[in-house]
Amino acid sequence: MNITLITVGTLKEKYWSDALSEYCKRIGAYAKIEEYNIKEERIKNEDNPSEVKAALEAEAAKILPKMAKDVYKIALCVEGKMLSSEELAAEIRKAENSTGKLLFVIGSSHGLSPEVKAAADLKLSVSRLTFPHQLMRVMLSEMIYRALTINAGKSYHK
Repeated sequence: MNITLITVGTLKEKYWSDALSEYCKRIGAYAKIEEYNIKEERIKNEDNPSEVKAALEAEAAKILPKMAKDVYKIALCVEGKMLSSEELAAEIRKAENSTGKLLFVIGSSHGLSPEVKAAADLKLSVSRLTFPHQLMRVMLSEMIYRALTINAGKSYHK
């Protein structure tokens, strides 16, 4: 299984990087994982919808070429579907059985463009709560690891 994470923005604090590295190491026992970080576009006036839209479109221009047709694509977005750990494991199993390739996309603090969301096979919401994007990257890696252990029949998931 090949898993790709496309994320917008960087991890600034070492503790986020350390946590992400730990989960990627754990995931490595079950799948090959790689990450592409895309620079978040600067927005002068975040209250200006046209500036936000332009930034999301610029980010989409960098994301969409990495969303290959033969990959099962999951975009994290607030309007997505909420899944249990077992349901996410089933989605990952479905990807593994079909193409063996899975891609997750986490947008900037402004989210993802409609084009990126439309290109996804599944729109996933983690919670109705709002989380910092740096934390979401760590949370997603833990969610992936948990789902992989469920699929492997391991006791990590209780």
